[in-house]
Amino acid sequence: MKSSKAAVVIPARYGSTRFPAKVLAKLAGKSIIQRVWEKAVASGVEDVIVAVDDERVASVVRDFGGKAVMTSPNHPSGSDRIHEASASLDSDIIINVQGDEPLIPSSVIAELAEIMKKNPALEMATVAVPCLRKEVESNPNIVKLVMTKDNYAMYFSRSMIPYLREGGSETTVYRHWGIYAYRKTTLAKFVSLPEGDYEKCEKLEQLRAMENGIRIYVHVSNLESIGIDTPEDLEKAEKYIAEKGL
Repeated sequence: MKSSKAAVVIPARYGSTRFPAKVLAKLAGKSIIQRVWEKAVASGVEDVIVAVDDERVASVVRDFGGKAVMTSPNHPSGSDRIHEASASLDSDIIINVQGDEPLIPSSVIAELAEIMKKNPALEMATVAVPCLRKEVESNPNIVKLVMTKDNYAMYFSRSMIPYLREGGSETTVYRHWGIYAYRKTTLAKFVSLPEGDYEKCEKLEQLRAMENGIRIYVHVSNLESIGIDTPEDLEKAEKYIAEKGL
């Protein structure tokens, strides 16, 4: 049997509603996209590519030694962009690392790749982090999830799940970390499916997979990252890097 190979595909759009050209913004002397690429390379996966939609991003990627793949600017989601970019890759595991996660630990990427390699029946996997209810319950931008005893996702929501009813017993609360690993065949199936009802409601595309019977394995990690959605997030990341001496 041919051994599995894993590739990281980093979707890096030039446009961003809240923070235009954020992937090219400098973070402690390097562009955000370079920092993400370096973290992916350090994970030890067999290949790393950046899926771009603008020559300005492609040029920066090539300048720091990365591999840029031009994709359509009209994709409705990052998954569609990743699917296009990964078509020519000789890897049966595709890991989606967002282009605005410059502080993602390389170990988390490596762990996700290893889980997929060791469990060929897994179609899709992602990451969750235990957290405090009070940290996430009022923030719809932080996605919460619940899972089975054997770590398969039951549901993802922007609302607080599980809801702690008066008199109920508290349980572990998990926040979702938006890194995904797919079988290449699963990714192709996923992007061919119509938008799901729950996906339309919550604006969470992973619900499309679940609505169509694709099981998502959840790797629990105690590590965290700082995603860059706004200029304020960039300042927060700058302070973090300075404090940690990274």
